[in-house]
Amino acid sequence: MNITIVGAGAIGTLLSEVLIRVGEHVTLVARPYQVATLRAQGLVVQRNGGHETVHPRAVVSGLDDGVTSSTDVVILTVKAYDTESVARDLARLRTTPFVLTVQNGVGNEETLAAHLHEERILAGALTTPVEVRGPGHIVIARPTFRLGLSPVVDVSPAWEMVHALGKRFVTGGFRVQYVRDYRSLKWTKLLMNMTANAQCALLGWTPRQVFAHPVAGALEVRAWREALAVMRHLGVRPIAFGGYPLPLVIPLIERLPIAVVRRLMGRFVAGGRGTKMPSVYLEVQRGRERTEVPWLNGAVARYAAEPGVAAPVNTALTRLIAAVVGGTSPWEEIRGRPERILQEVERHEHAGT
Repeated sequence: MNITIVGAGAIGTLLSEVLIRVGEHVTLVARPYQVATLRAQGLVVQRNGGHETVHPRAVVSGLDDGVTSSTDVVILTVKAYDTESVARDLARLRTTPFVLTVQNGVGNEETLAAHLHEERILAGALTTPVEVRGPGHIVIARPTFRLGLSPVVDVSPAWEMVHALGKRFVTGGFRVQYVRDYRSLKWTKLLMNMTANAQCALLGWTPRQVFAHPVAGALEVRAWREALAVMRHLGVRPIAFGGYPLPLVIPLIERLPIAVVRRLMGRFVAGGRGTKMPSVYLEVQRGRERTEVPWLNGAVARYAAEPGVAAPVNTALTRLIAAVVGGTSPWEEIRGRPERILQEVERHEHAGT
């Protein structure tokens, strides 16, 4: 199979290495400044105390060079804020391969569908934590790879490609889960991604610190409850994914007192990534002008507005992050001050958002 992977970050490097290792022909589309390094060193993956280096068939800087008439599938691993530009570039190509998005957040599939044939779009979600050491160099802390796959449209050709990809990832050591409703897959993954993410970035705190604080931890619980309310209105059911029995846990999160849920969620998060700073914090720290929050908390706020569901916490977090990265609100005014976030939440509550 001829596979083109767009994005040479943590996930793009991991998926490329796995597919190359099982014998697939992989072309990697990287950013121009990465190309020379990746061509010279290859892709380096450290796991279980050892490391492996593989070389893609080609490393290029543009889709025109990376996608040809022989390309079977394009796998997107770029950040959600790059999806629109990639979709436009794909739409200009003469060939129409399948496109699998293994990206965080809700809305990537819909963005692609606005430019491409919907039945050619596949959804994916990955739960394997990956640490980046440098361009094309990653470290895998836990060697259990879990991947969810789903077609956006329930048609036979799409399912055939989903299963064909799934078999290759299983050969490469992944645990693959096939999901009938792609929305359930992506919204379930959103619940995982949004947990102690935006607040860690705003406060400069670890996930453990966020849940240990009564105000910040309570806001995390409320953000989840808002997301769950939106999912109910959309008719999207959470699924057990990545080893987490969310359908069993969610009724407790919705019904138990916030203080109890905060402690329970805090123990869960502390056991997984309690001291590891999340992706949005790293983006803010590096001075990035964009983050994935509009596709995480922002997706909750956006979809909440349609059925009239109140989502003041997710709305506040989205707007505060936008203000910080946009330079209209100094980060120093919010760092270490959860009461500042609560004030913004209350302002949106009074405004009815």
